[in-house]
Amino acid sequence: MPTESPITPLARALAREASAVAGTPDAAAALEPPANAEFGDLATNVAMTLAKAAKRNPREIADDLVTRLPDADGLAGYIASAEVAGPGFINLTLSPRWFADAARAIAEAGDDYGRGQADPPERILIEFVSANPTGPPHVGHARQAAYGDSLARILDYSGHAVTREFYVNDWGRQMELFGASVAARYGQLLGLATEVPEDGYQGDYVRGIAERLREEVGDDYADRVDPPDAEALAVFALRGKDLMLAEMTAVLARFRVRFDDFFSETTLHEGGMVARGLEALIASGDAYEHEGALWFRTTDYGDEKDRVLRRSDGSTTYLAADVAYHLDKAGRGDARLLDVLGADHHGYIARLRAVIAAGGHDPDMLEVPIVQLVSLVEGGEAKKMSKRAGTLVTLSDLIDDIGVDAARFFLVQRSHETAFDLDLDVARAEGNENPVYYVQYAHARIAGILAQQPGAPADAGPPDALDPAERALLLTLAGWPEAVHEAERRRSPHRVAAYLMDLARDFHAFYHRCRVVGEAPAVMALRLDLLRATRQVIATGLGLVGVEAPDRM
Repeated sequence: MPTESPITPLARALAREASAVAGTPDAAAALEPPANAEFGDLATNVAMTLAKAAKRNPREIADDLVTRLPDADGLAGYIASAEVAGPGFINLTLSPRWFADAARAIAEAGDDYGRGQADPPERILIEFVSANPTGPPHVGHARQAAYGDSLARILDYSGHAVTREFYVNDWGRQMELFGASVAARYGQLLGLATEVPEDGYQGDYVRGIAERLREEVGDDYADRVDPPDAEALAVFALRGKDLMLAEMTAVLARFRVRFDDFFSETTLHEGGMVARGLEALIASGDAYEHEGALWFRTTDYGDEKDRVLRRSDGSTTYLAADVAYHLDKAGRGDARLLDVLGADHHGYIARLRAVIAAGGHDPDMLEVPIVQLVSLVEGGEAKKMSKRAGTLVTLSDLIDDIGVDAARFFLVQRSHETAFDLDLDVARAEGNENPVYYVQYAHARIAGILAQQPGAPADAGPPDALDPAERALLLTLAGWPEAVHEAERRRSPHRVAAYLMDLARDFHAFYHRCRVVGEAPAVMALRLDLLRATRQVIATGLGLVGVEAPDRM
């Protein structure tokens, strides 16, 4: 069972009382902090939602309800005051006892607070990054990696069974060009006048791959790269891919991104899965011949036009491999398939759903989050990137420049559906203008205080009164389960980052207003519990977006 918000039991008790007053069964009551803290700690419009069914004025229902709340089961001792406002809103001010009990409960729940809210838990296969193994991961891949890995962590934390997969695009023209580029660099290392193809890969990393290959094969291919023969090109493409993929995996691991499986596109072609997939579409009537080419009837599934699967020259399109791959994925037994794709793949969604449906599966099992572009800005100017020209800013470069923590946080701080500029100057800063520093500093500050007070504080009962900063901090902590649930449900890790910024803001306000050590026992106990709870939620939230929670800064 998920560890729920301390507000949730209040809402259930309120719903019971509202049902009794209105004479309507199964009432639901929402309790949320009001826009203005002067109105109280929580507010509800439950009287207004029940008025029609009860055939009563909502103000009358609210008036009757507030008289019952202070003594109601589950609310007694927790309601300091209840007031009716406007046409039937109810504003509640909570007692110090509720704040003390809630802080202690959150602190004692630890990392389980907010966990396991998936409804229902599902087997989910999430595929992300899936970059061509023709160059090191760059900043565009970095955003997909940060998003995909953070989402996988959130899904797992919420109770889903998650598999992370990398689809290796190791077939076709780009791999041929990569192999030819590596072969040319290998020849140059031997003093030959071999040239990289005009549309090949020019970056220095290709020379690095060639150097490592030369260590493996020596001069064995000296007479086979000028001009290159087919076997030599195949060897350089295959070994170059393996070395490039190993490098990509290492850099992603450094970025705290891991994968459970790597699926090679080559296996689809060489294993006959592409051919069988096309045959299945022909047999089902979802594919047809026209002017020598094989077409997929994607318009039957909502696409704007039919798509070519096999060209008139007999070569297959990228979509043909996608058919085989997605039919394979849909048949593995996962309830949900998540394909995290880049900004230039929006048109693929209808085609991929058509593949799933044509295979006899529910197309709604497929979700395709589109991750928009990210640009690097330094000194107010954007950096230019080109993988083939070798001018790209790699993920490794980004990590070396601003560190993993800043890169991970900045790349998920905004919605994946929105393009944004990553300001390197801000990301390097060690101050409150840097959001990851701002959140991590809150954790480190708490760790410093708690180091002076090892162990849980004694329960000294509730204090007589609370500072507004204490109330604000605890109410934000109470919102963590809903924040992580929304991030899971909407596939939006940026909601976790936004919540952490709000929590850090409320903690820093608390820190400057509320002394902890040396206060009266009841005050000190509550504030230590608040610190323990805040520290744990910050650590949990940072972990879900792949960021460390340091004890010292």
